[in-house]
Amino acid sequence: MIFVLIDGLNAETAFRHMGFMEHLVEAHAASKYVVRSELPSVSRPLYEVLMTGTPVSVNRICSNETIRKSTQKNLFQMSADAGIATAAAAYYFFSELYLHAPFHPLTDRFHSDSASAIQNAMFYYDDSYPDSHLFLDADELIIRHHPGFILVHPMSVDYIGHQFGGGSGEYCKAAFNVDCILSRFLFKWIEEGYSVIITADHGMGKDGIHGGTSAEERMIPMYILSGQVDAADYSGQTVSQLHIAPLVCKLLGLPLSEHMIEPKIPGLHPAV
Repeated sequence: MIFVLIDGLNAETAFRHMGFMEHLVEAHAASKYVVRSELPSVSRPLYEVLMTGTPVSVNRICSNETIRKSTQKNLFQMSADAGIATAAAAYYFFSELYLHAPFHPLTDRFHSDSASAIQNAMFYYDDSYPDSHLFLDADELIIRHHPGFILVHPMSVDYIGHQFGGGSGEYCKAAFNVDCILSRFLFKWIEEGYSVIITADHGMGKDGIHGGTSAEERMIPMYILSGQVDAADYSGQTVSQLHIAPLVCKLLGLPLSEHMIEPKIPGLHPAV
């Protein structure tokens, strides 16, 4: 499983400007969804939602300033405990949530420890880190370590959105650019036997802010490329973000944690 988390990408922009992904939906090679993010619609709390399937009221990761290790069962540890190798090419918040906090750039940027929840990782700490580099980092981890579960987490859409706003041409171009990068890797990864989920943590308001309840901030895309999900356009329905972590568990053959809910994902094969 390759889990691509495009930071700050709202659904409307993805569906208008990610032509490669939309082609895969039209060609019945991918399924497409609208997901409603949990609140608050900010990064660190929603990373925890996506990796644990728990809301803020349970996990208590309440803001980007909640700097501590997660106390919840998470996809990395659950995978590692089941003998599935894990990896991440991601923003340093993931190191703080699932390895240790605080993050130290001099010692924590590159990580390799088979006893960790995230066994191999390349973390970045500059919000302007290019998506082109991030995807190459991820592919290098895949080539070297053959993980069964890897997080791929580009930041440019969020970074540009904060600078120019979610309604700007620059924000749309950032979404287009990450779509182009995906087109270079997706077929390769599928041929290597991976299923792929592509989604976001939150969206972006036209004013360059997120954290609240508007559709621009909360409605995000999800695409799934998996033989265990029927490929179709399901974007007429809205999926809860709390269903994504248990969906990953289903696709990896992992039991759900006690705090996860049964995922209601249109197209998911009943036997999964």
